[in-house]
Amino acid sequence: MSASRATTVTALGLAQILGWGTSFYFPAVLAKPIVADTGWPLFWVVGGTSVGLLVAGLISPRVGRLIDGKGGRPALALSSCLYAAGLALIGLAPSLPVYLAGWLLVGGGMGTGLYDAVFAALGKLYGEQARGPITNLTLFGGFASTICWPLSAVLEETVGWRGTCLVYAAMHLLIALPLQMAVMPALKTPAAPSAANASPQPVALAARERMQFVLLALILTVSAGVGSSVIVHFMIFLQARGADLAVAVALGTLFGPAQVGARVIESLFGRHYHPIWTMAASCAGMAIGLVLLLGGWAYLWLAILIYGAGYGIMWIARGTLPLALFGADRYAILIGRLAFPSLIVQALAPTVCAMVIERHGADTAMAALTAFTALNVALIALMAAANRRP
Repeated sequence: MSASRATTVTALGLAQILGWGTSFYFPAVLAKPIVADTGWPLFWVVGGTSVGLLVAGLISPRVGRLIDGKGGRPALALSSCLYAAGLALIGLAPSLPVYLAGWLLVGGGMGTGLYDAVFAALGKLYGEQARGPITNLTLFGGFASTICWPLSAVLEETVGWRGTCLVYAAMHLLIALPLQMAVMPALKTPAAPSAANASPQPVALAARERMQFVLLALILTVSAGVGSSVIVHFMIFLQARGADLAVAVALGTLFGPAQVGARVIESLFGRHYHPIWTMAASCAGMAIGLVLLLGGWAYLWLAILIYGAGYGIMWIARGTLPLALFGADRYAILIGRLAFPSLIVQALAPTVCAMVIERHGADTAMAALTAFTALNVALIALMAAANRRP
């Protein structure tokens, strides 16, 4: 990766750490202080993240079209502003409805600034050469919880949860926004085509491509739903296997390094094989990890390492496989379409999983999630077979 690309990925990666840490990973540290201070129900406090993901999913097709037409600069600038406005509103919220309204804005920031949007921006910037930058960007995202959870804890103790939200809002404006604007150039294109010639032609899919697109959308959606369910209910699953809370927390620390380690391996060797094999390894790793988790106490550490590795490279394949299958010209628009169902399911799946746990127990929930990962293995095998056909 050239120095300019390294600088670009580093700047965008630092913004990703802040973006993930102040949205998807926000409730892990701050939910309890918010509930203790306000008396709002924990369900709705944590549910703010689901609200944000729903918004991100709903706007993802439009974001893809925006990036395809204007490059990544406007979307990423908008993301930082929406994050800042949303976090400020959350921090100042006098009531639960205002708190949730803040999450609507944060969801806009997620939809315009997290992986899918930045993958599209990198695809627009680097074309067919975007695989390396996409892979390296995910290395930064893997440290979001490692950095932001302790930072949130320190800030909460120092300035309270409201002050923490305001500090994070300022960081988006003073750190993330300048970094992203410094490395993301304005799109240099000829004069915009007329409306009659602007869109449907570049995004047309042949029959074989439509099948690949549907299979990929199913795979990404299942992976997102399983992944968000496991993250939210991780400690419950580990304790259901016989680990007490302290041991479960200690075992949980293996998850982040497993993700990052697998991404490092992918960054070193991924250029030597088609991204479909990255997705195949991801589906297999998540399935094997959950099978081992069902197996019991003796395999918990191994289950976490294998599952974490599979989940970690899923995000790489999410960015690189559509680029390899459909090319750079249609990439931004198609990745926005692919993100739509997966983000919606990612938002709703933990709640459904919680209902299964309450009614039928953690073992049943784990078995259902394992079955979905097995379905993904079958789907990626079908896609690989179809991809070999001339």
